[in-house]
Amino acid sequence: MSQLKITGIDHPGVAANDVEALADWYCEVFGYQKWFKHPKPVWMLKAPDGTLLEIMPKDDTARPERTTWTPGWSHLALRVENIDEAIAFLDTKGVRWGGSVINAIGGGKVRNLFDPDGNMLQILERAKE
Repeated sequence: MSQLKITGIDHPGVAANDVEALADWYCEVFGYQKWFKHPKPVWMLKAPDGTLLEIMPKDDTARPERTTWTPGWSHLALRVENIDEAIAFLDTKGVRWGGSVINAIGGGKVRNLFDPDGNMLQILERAKE
């Protein structure tokens, strides 16, 4: 074998203040489903397209302040079909926005927001191929 062949990203993981509450939020707001629970407690959530998101307990490490450009993993971008409809829906859920809609790198439109634990997310609409 001359090269490792990655087939895609299985899941990102987020360490939560309250695993149950944050898992419930992702299910209610973004349509994830609770797929598998480990007794630690850890939830594996499944998106409508089958991709996974892990919600795990945080440790006692202090959360550093960060921006989009702080070194390390920055944010989780969630693709939506229509960004205007997504914004209208998320407004009904009282999300905290991190700016207005801007042009996405590579094409499309993007807007930052934060989950209840302060993790940066993006909703992103790409042009239809």
